[in-house]
Amino acid sequence: MESRIKTVSEKVQVNKQDFTVREDSFYQGVKDCIPTLLGYLSIGFAAGVVGKTSGLSLLEITLMSTMIYAGSAQFIMAGMIASHGSVTAIILTVFIVNLRHLLLSAAVSPYFRHLTSFKTMLIGTLLTDETFGVAMNKAMNRTSLDEKWMHGLNVTAYLNWIIATIAGAFFGQWITEPEKFGLDFALTGMFIGLLVLQMVSRKKFFKDLMVAVCAVGLVIGSSYFLSGSMAVIAATVIAATLGMAVEKWR
Repeated sequence: MESRIKTVSEKVQVNKQDFTVREDSFYQGVKDCIPTLLGYLSIGFAAGVVGKTSGLSLLEITLMSTMIYAGSAQFIMAGMIASHGSVTAIILTVFIVNLRHLLLSAAVSPYFRHLTSFKTMLIGTLLTDETFGVAMNKAMNRTSLDEKWMHGLNVTAYLNWIIATIAGAFFGQWITEPEKFGLDFALTGMFIGLLVLQMVSRKKFFKDLMVAVCAVGLVIGSSYFLSGSMAVIAATVIAATLGMAVEKWR
């Protein structure tokens, strides 16, 4: 009887290990990225259209998506190029806007402590707001994330973004006024959707709403003496710090 119980227990442990391997595989990372692909397609298409209407060529838009790979930065670049902004101003603005990736990488890094610095850098290179959101949802009640799963998630999102922006750049020649279709609001709309989904999954509505209200108030207040980009960054850092302090205190 004891031997049978032991055998059954061993089989259960093996099945759990097999399930964990499948759950953390590269293919599973690809599957977990699928819910965000529709958002990537719409936003990437919008970024391609906006880039095309600002005067960028198909090759330039493709290189931008491949090398910069940042939706908000690409929208900003397209707008500044259309308004004949200086190269220095464009570089500085994109740098400031993308500083949020320091926060995203810092939040995700504890789940990859078992990896070398080089492997962690590869993961951080393709980390975006959307893949960060998916990773944080998976990381709930876990102490680490699998490298293969994260690569599956990141690579799928990366390739999908490039394809979507190329499609937008190609068809953008027939869409002269993207604002009529709300394409300029696509990125903001997706961020709102991701935020709501994450708040629902966390089920800590009071804390999350408190942080959101603080962030909005800080943006409005700091915008009187800071630029728009700097106000957003300052509000993000301060509101996130307050949220963390409340979380630790309680």
